Amino acid sequence: MSHATPSLDPAAPVSIRPPLSPPSAGAVVVEPASRLQSLDAYRGLIMVALAFNGFGLAGVARNYLRENPTSGFWAAVLHQFEHVEWIGIGFWDLIQPSFMFMVGVSMAYSYLRRQREGQSWGRMFGHACWRAVALIALAIFLSSGSSRSTNWTLMNVLAQIGLGYPFLFLLWGRSPRFHAITAAAILLGTWALYAFYPGAGLDVSKGAPQVGVTATWAQQQLAEVGPAWHKNANVGHAIDTWLLNQFPRREAFVFNSGGYQTINFIPALATMLFGLMCGELLRSNRSARQKGLLLLYAGIAGLVLGTVLQWCGVPLVKRIWTPSWALYSTGWCCLILAALYVIMDVRQWRRWAFPLLVVGMNSIAIYCLGQLLRGWTARSLQTHLGEDVFKLLGAAWSPFVQATMVGLVFWGVCYWMYRRKIFLRI
Repeated sequence: MSHATPSLDPAAPVSIRPPLSPPSAGAVVVEPASRLQSLDAYRGLIMVALAFNGFGLAGVARNYLRENPTSGFWAAVLHQFEHVEWIGIGFWDLIQPSFMFMVGVSMAYSYLRRQREGQSWGRMFGHACWRAVALIALAIFLSSGSSRSTNWTLMNVLAQIGLGYPFLFLLWGRSPRFHAITAAAILLGTWALYAFYPGAGLDVSKGAPQVGVTATWAQQQLAEVGPAWHKNANVGHAIDTWLLNQFPRREAFVFNSGGYQTINFIPALATMLFGLMCGELLRSNRSARQKGLLLLYAGIAGLVLGTVLQWCGVPLVKRIWTPSWALYSTGWCCLILAALYVIMDVRQWRRWAFPLLVVGMNSIAIYCLGQLLRGWTARSLQTHLGEDVFKLLGAAWSPFVQATMVGLVFWGVCYWMYRRKIFLRI
């Protein structure tokens, strides 16, 4: 806990001067004069979406679709506020890539501050490793909340950040060329790992019920997908059935119901690295116009390259973080950051974003509140305000009212902390 300069998770952009010497010959180290408000707003946008559970719009859409299954509008709303089954993308699928991307952007600033304070490379690397362990431990703790024993899982966003964080630090301070080559190598290596795994694939006509893939689901979702990218029948699944069973468990790990995998952190490291590159760009001595345009071009390039890879047989699958997904989702992250950078840091239109900044500057706190206290908060609201409090707008809209009221409670806690300059950080 800190009562000083606000910090963000897991690393914070701060106002600092450039060091006396750059981290490497190819790195640019000129620092902007103030906080990167766009990053605070971006983090706040993502945290509000999570804390308010998408404002319950997925539940509202399901209520209306039960009455009118052919409604294109509510089908589109549902698509945006729940994870796609396998191939494709919606807004809700951009939550985790945004986290990973923002970690990289933040690192461009945070360790430069530590360097300026005189910390040695070894001490900073030790801090990066400690932060990684803390994030993984927190991820396991939060995942075990409703379990009778420790849920040894490494698939959620905090664990994935923790697994990749020390490697990202080792890439910090390198030249843009080095970063680009490394990101390309990571994605190429990921493709090779999946493509050349000999045991990949399942019989689409029969599915694989033993690993949670029914025949109906397989025929709907995997008919046009190469065997290397089949759910729970790929190299990532094979690694997890060995790795996760090395931990003490009440029951053996057989499969992840969503198809998520531990080794997702490897291609996700490329996402974080792209974020680091964007952070270095924003920290550079280029003009604001150049920075905005380069973020725009990077976003378009990511969308184009991801689409081309999908045409070449590498599907857009967030659940196993395919190389095409890494590029395509990063493209959207760059476009979001570009828009917020122009609005917040260039035009300085900031008042509208205050609700986002309140949670963006205490993201660990509101993330933990959402993970641990969502159900308890909803029940408490019903206890004190009545069982039908969430039906104020009618039964169909009760998911929206519930998610909004619970989210406002969490936001209020963060606002209380913000006013008292209490900021949780790892």
